[in-house]
Amino acid sequence: MDLVTFPADGEWLDWLREQAEGALARASGHLDRLRTGAFGTDALTAWNDAAIETGNAHAVTSLLSAVHPDPAVRELAEELEAKVEAFGTDTSLDPRLFAALEAVGEPDDPGAARVLREALRDFRRSGVDREEETRERVRELRRRATDLSQTFSRNIREGRRVVRVPASALEGLPEDFVAEHPADADGMVEISTDYTDTHPFMANSVDAEARLTVMRSFLDLGWPANDAVLRELFEVRHELATLLGYPDWPSYDAEVKMIGRGPAIAEFIDSIAASSGDRGVEELATLSEVVGAPIDMANSRFAAEQNRRQRFDVDSSEVRRYFDFTKVRQGLLDVTGRLFGLEYAEVDVPTWHPDVASYDVSLDGELLGRIHLDLHPREGKYNHAAQFELVNGIRGRQLPEGVLVCNFPRGLMEHNDVETLFHEFGHLMHHTLAGRHDWADFSGVATEWDFVEAPSQMLEEWAWDTAVLQEFATDESGTPIPAELVARMREAAEFGKGYLARTQMFYAAVSYYFHLERPADLTARLGELCAQYSLLPLLDGSHFHCGFGHLTDYSSGYYTYMWSETIAKDLFTAFDRDNLFDPGPAIAYRDKVLVPGGSADAADLVADFLGRPFNTEAFARWLAS
Repeated sequence: MDLVTFPADGEWLDWLREQAEGALARASGHLDRLRTGAFGTDALTAWNDAAIETGNAHAVTSLLSAVHPDPAVRELAEELEAKVEAFGTDTSLDPRLFAALEAVGEPDDPGAARVLREALRDFRRSGVDREEETRERVRELRRRATDLSQTFSRNIREGRRVVRVPASALEGLPEDFVAEHPADADGMVEISTDYTDTHPFMANSVDAEARLTVMRSFLDLGWPANDAVLRELFEVRHELATLLGYPDWPSYDAEVKMIGRGPAIAEFIDSIAASSGDRGVEELATLSEVVGAPIDMANSRFAAEQNRRQRFDVDSSEVRRYFDFTKVRQGLLDVTGRLFGLEYAEVDVPTWHPDVASYDVSLDGELLGRIHLDLHPREGKYNHAAQFELVNGIRGRQLPEGVLVCNFPRGLMEHNDVETLFHEFGHLMHHTLAGRHDWADFSGVATEWDFVEAPSQMLEEWAWDTAVLQEFATDESGTPIPAELVARMREAAEFGKGYLARTQMFYAAVSYYFHLERPADLTARLGELCAQYSLLPLLDGSHFHCGFGHLTDYSSGYYTYMWSETIAKDLFTAFDRDNLFDPGPAIAYRDKVLVPGGSADAADLVADFLGRPFNTEAFARWLAS
């Protein structure tokens, strides 16, 4: 089984066309087999073969549109990604394919039966059994939704902003940050909307006016262009859902998630908001006392940092000394390798950028697949943190390849960056370990969408354990991070759970209600939802929604982060907090939760691992502690 070979000679455009269009041509051939008489097992095999090829085309175009440094390659990747989406839409609306699968009958193999059941469900959800006029409108709407989603993401990715603030505003910032931001002839420095600039600046600058300037720029990422894009996207999704017989988009979207019903999203949001509100109010009152000012979005990070320093004796500048990027990256590999029994071997292969580090991943001497780590910011690159598929593993046919795309500094890291790196690597582990299935539908992170964050959120716990951190978190002299510092960090991290949970529910409410209501004035509705759910006032005139990238891929389902968190806390109860490297629960978790991929419902995977159905008791204890 060959791994992906990227072009070493710079011929990216031809290579990308061949990868995407070749895969679509092969997928089309497999579907023709299904249309022209394949039946029984042969029908499902043809369906699976087409899914594998379509998935390959989608993965490579989606990745390169987000990370390739050449705008021409990104543009072509977007065009080809739209072709892949259109191919998928046409497939889902093809009555002959639907009829061929309907005629298969109930397979004896449980995996085949699950694939067939979900394929027929998805065909019906696409509107394949509707009249031709409806199917054609569905096709138009899906293509328009793809165009709008791409435009929205492009406006964020390429809309990087820079503001100039006085060099004196760097007072309070670490020395390496100051050195990387020299003053110009006017005594001004530039702060961009890159996370590596904005987050440290907002946490450490003592200049309140400069912080406000930087935050306003950050919150207006994608404004004004994305406001109109979103309004149309919400209308397109609503029409699509109602055309297919659903009352609204959240109801359509939730049907195939663990939560099941659209209105249940609002109920979940309100329940978390209610349980965290009182604590959050108390926490913000404390922060206000610490900095002597009301807390809002422009000073909340600064107040939190001052609170950590004054009340918990935790200084982020002191903490950063122990988190050199190179050591953290290697430490992450060492920790997850030891935890899951994996071996990583760095390989020197062509990729899309010199920053990318590639590793072959093996288990018990068997090559599982390859991972690529693209972890530093650059112009035109996806500016959040996510795991991208490159290849979904299929037993005996193709090895899984996944890509971690983040934006971390090259030198010293904040601890929350370390936590984010562990989180995103959890997705990469899920993708790689679940890459030995026969069916494309089961490969990788293929569970219900409101479960996919749980494994990653649980892996964050290893980024807080003293014994784990001391394996790689060392200062310049090689001295490990002190246990008592980690203890203070953990204590400080427990502060803020209330108001941060309310902030998450604000994001979830924006995701849900924007899709449900499709307000004409998104900015005005944003302010109302912020006042209802967030305990941090919205900055007047800001447009957070225009840079809220999750509104495309998560659509109305941002609640899934907190939903998954409740499951993650329950999963973690199976581990020994005093020995997080205990192989017993780690290997059981690997084999019962990660390896199965989408071959069973998430609730059943969790129950198999825990020996009981999951519950929210651990999350409730954590929130109340």
